[in-house]
Amino acid sequence: MNQDQKLDLDPFVLAAEAAAVIRERSGIERHDIALVLGSGWGGAAELIGEVVSEIPAGEIPGFHAPAVAGHGATIRSIKLPNEKVALVLGSRTHFYEGKGVRAVAHGMRTAAACGVKTVVLTNGCGGLNPLWAPGQPVLISDHINLTAASPLEGATFVDLTDLYSARLRDLARSVDPTLPEGVYAQFRGPHYETPAEVKMAKILGADLVGMSTTLEAIAAREAGMEILGISLMTNLAAGISATALSHEEVLEAGQNAAPRISKLLAEIVIKL
Repeated sequence: MNQDQKLDLDPFVLAAEAAAVIRERSGIERHDIALVLGSGWGGAAELIGEVVSEIPAGEIPGFHAPAVAGHGATIRSIKLPNEKVALVLGSRTHFYEGKGVRAVAHGMRTAAACGVKTVVLTNGCGGLNPLWAPGQPVLISDHINLTAASPLEGATFVDLTDLYSARLRDLARSVDPTLPEGVYAQFRGPHYETPAEVKMAKILGADLVGMSTTLEAIAAREAGMEILGISLMTNLAAGISATALSHEEVLEAGQNAAPRISKLLAEIVIKL
């Protein structure tokens, strides 16, 4: 059975299978924290502690090698200085890849099956606030899901009132009191948003726009995890930016900000 066929299995059964492989291959019975490292955030994994295990994503049930340049291709177990163990999910599946919402949520469900109680979701995104410069990290206070999809199936009703933990945002600001916060809107992608769509998102209350995170956050809440979301504003969004958008620009902004934001995230994670 190949990976795409496995995605037809019950998603929680598949997550349990993936967690069993991670436990066997890593030798770690239980993980405490999960990290999803988006564009620009990958360097944090090198700073948070000792790498105990590194498994190619394609060798774990339900995971795929990443389809996007700038994203990692492994699942790592890292022991933190406080003896907690972090599961670093370097293989994020984006909704626009067409593998379905179960594949997008699989990392969160696997993390929960590994025992994780706290998850940190990061991304690179466009900004709607012209006062923020590229390279600005922003705490996610809430989100607007514009994908027209949900990872929840059937009559599964989950309260999202406090989806992004105020406690964890306060903890992050204890590391850097200058961190702003904002509302993140996820579009389906993979095309960038039009100026009119960005204007719509701003009217709806968004400060940031991107192509990930919201579906993962919903799946994490369903699994009972506490969530910290942090965006790296890599560019001003269409209609706000004076220049055309490109993925190369996103990668360049992420690379330029990487040392600073990786240090920031490592200091936050160690306090979780």
